[in-house]
Amino acid sequence: MKKFRWAFIINPIAGNGKARRFKEIISKIAQTKHISAEIVFTEKKEHAIELAKQFANASFSPIVAVGGDGTINECVNGIMRISKKKQIIFGAIPAGTGNDFISVLGFPESFTETHWDIFFQCNTAKMDVGYCNERCFVNGMGVGFDAQVAWENYNSRLHERVKGGEKTKYLWHIIKNLITYREKTMRLTIGNDSCEVKSLLNTIANGRRLAGGFYITPEAFADDGLLDVCMIHELSFLGRIREFAHVIRKTHLRDSQVQFFRTRKLTIEFPEETIAHLDGELYRNKKFEIGIVRHALRIIFNPYGNHFFANQ
Repeated sequence: MKKFRWAFIINPIAGNGKARRFKEIISKIAQTKHISAEIVFTEKKEHAIELAKQFANASFSPIVAVGGDGTINECVNGIMRISKKKQIIFGAIPAGTGNDFISVLGFPESFTETHWDIFFQCNTAKMDVGYCNERCFVNGMGVGFDAQVAWENYNSRLHERVKGGEKTKYLWHIIKNLITYREKTMRLTIGNDSCEVKSLLNTIANGRRLAGGFYITPEAFADDGLLDVCMIHELSFLGRIREFAHVIRKTHLRDSQVQFFRTRKLTIEFPEETIAHLDGELYRNKKFEIGIVRHALRIIFNPYGNHFFANQ
């Protein structure tokens, strides 16, 4: 066993509170494996950014996010803000509601004893990191329909009236916006080419699975130095239903109303401030300058699982 100084950043409210119990699980495994581990809870939004920076500056590695995709996003943003980030190993333990990012790494949403053993072997891969203006993302970002769903889901108190928990609430907002969402005109710039488009969905991804289990960019690799971009253009209500079904079946990339391409950089501009999400974390701006940094992060992955790295 390599001698690391492990740090675990747990969001105790992730997964409706289930993440809190991981402190005991991690403590027992660390004791059994004779691992030096510091385990802390976040206390507020964006606290994981500060904790990750503190651990990185104190030469802890690996630094592990325990929570949902938002917790992972915050920890990566913390690590990416320090000068010696390339020396840091990052890990993720899924404990949220959606847990989309973990599929990139070849791990399941629920760890068995075997997965814990593989995780602590600390097999690493070099992973790309996306950026939007001054912020980073590791799985993907969206401007449009999915961002609106994320915003309404975050702000709504609908869970007090809808049975079935967070996933039921999220599905409700998807259905509602399939009916009510109105596409916005935006200016898309790639290199020297610029045009105005009106799209229902604009997903820019490093991973394949987003929005709570949908493979919107089903051919993406997280280490190829490219962003996979999926744009679904303006559709009628029936067209949205059909396209939604195609997304579920992962056949949408062949549709005429879907524009798919890969790029290293692009810019999206709106006449007014617009909501976006980065790994599910909400962000507002009028101009989104988006790109990717190749192999910017060393990350723990499962070499025996169905991971999404091209060069491993």
